[in-house]
Amino acid sequence: MNSTSLPARPFSRVLVTGAAGFIGSHLVDALLERGVEVVGLDSFDPYYPAEIKRANLAAAMESPRFRLVEGDLRDQALVGRLFAEDDFDVVVHLAARAGVRPSIAQAPLYHDLNVRGTQVLLDALCAAAPETRFVLASSSSVYGAAEGPFREDQRLGRPLSPYAASKHASELVAHVMHHLHGLPTSVLRFFTAYGPRQRPDMAVPRFARRLLHGEPVRMFGDGSSVRDYTFVGDVVRGVVAAMERTTSDFQTYNLGCGRITRLDEFVAAVADVLGVPLLVERLPDQPGDVPLTLADVSKAKAMLGWEPTVTVVEGLRRSAPWLLENCSRETPGGEWNLAAPLQS
Repeated sequence: MNSTSLPARPFSRVLVTGAAGFIGSHLVDALLERGVEVVGLDSFDPYYPAEIKRANLAAAMESPRFRLVEGDLRDQALVGRLFAEDDFDVVVHLAARAGVRPSIAQAPLYHDLNVRGTQVLLDALCAAAPETRFVLASSSSVYGAAEGPFREDQRLGRPLSPYAASKHASELVAHVMHHLHGLPTSVLRFFTAYGPRQRPDMAVPRFARRLLHGEPVRMFGDGSSVRDYTFVGDVVRGVVAAMERTTSDFQTYNLGCGRITRLDEFVAAVADVLGVPLLVERLPDQPGDVPLTLADVSKAKAMLGWEPTVTVVEGLRRSAPWLLENCSRETPGGEWNLAAPLQS
C-alpha cells in the first residue's frame, strides 16, 4: 500500500448489484477468494442473453458464501428486503444498462434503469443503514469530449450520449444522498474496461468474432481515435481498494490504465494475439463517440494505494484464450451462438 493512502478497513459481507455482468462477476470471484460473503443482485436484463451471464457466475454458484438474488433494482419491495435481511459492510453498485450507441435509441430506458434504479437502491440503503460504505460504478463517458488527461475535479455537464448523461446523473444522485444522510461514498469512473467475459457487443469480442471468421473489423473513423483501455483485473483491484478505503467523505476516482492506444493499433493487437490476419473495413464516425479518453489516475494512486499494472498487449494476451473459446464458435456476422455451451 502507498504510505500516504487512506487506511484500509476490512469487510466481511458485501452486496454487489449487477453481479452476473462482466466486471460484476470478476469482482464476485475476487471477493469470494478473499473469504468474503457476497450477495449478488442481477435482473438478467435481456440486453444480451441470460445464458452468458449465468456462465459468468458458474464458479461463484458453487460457493456457500455466495447467494444470488434475481430481481430488478427498481423493485422497491425487493431492494428493501435485501437490507432488512442482511447487514452489509459495503454495497457495490455495478448494475446499469450499458452502451453508448444503443442509448441513443433508448434514452428513456437508460434513464429509468440507471438513474431511478440508483435512487431506489440508495433510498433503501439510507433508510436501513446509512453508515454502510457505498461504491458506485460510473464511466469515463461523463467527461464528454474534453481534452485529456481527465481529472476528477474538472468541470462536467456536457455528455454526448444518453448513457453518459445517465451515469453523470447517477453520480449526482449519490452525492445528494451523501449530503442528506452522510452516506460514505466512492464513485469510480471506469475507462474502457476489457478482458474475459466482456459483453458480446463490446469492441474486443466484436473484433475477435469477425477476425476469427475471416471477416474485416468494422472500424468507425480513420483509426486515430484513442482510448484508455483498462484490463478488468486492474479494474477489480481498484474496486476492492475503494471498498477498503471509502470513508465518511464523498470521493470520485478514475480507474484507468493512464495510457492511450490508437484504435487502429488496438485492432492490430487483437489480430496479433489471436494469430489471424488483420482485415479492416473503414466506416464513418458514429454519433455519441468521443475522440479520446485518458485517465489521470494520480488521485487513486495517492488515496487508494492503487495503480494499473497490465499493459494493453498483456491484457489482450490474457484475454486470448477466452476469446478463442467464446468467439471462434460463433456464427459469422456476430450473432452469439447459444447452441454451444458457454464458458465462464
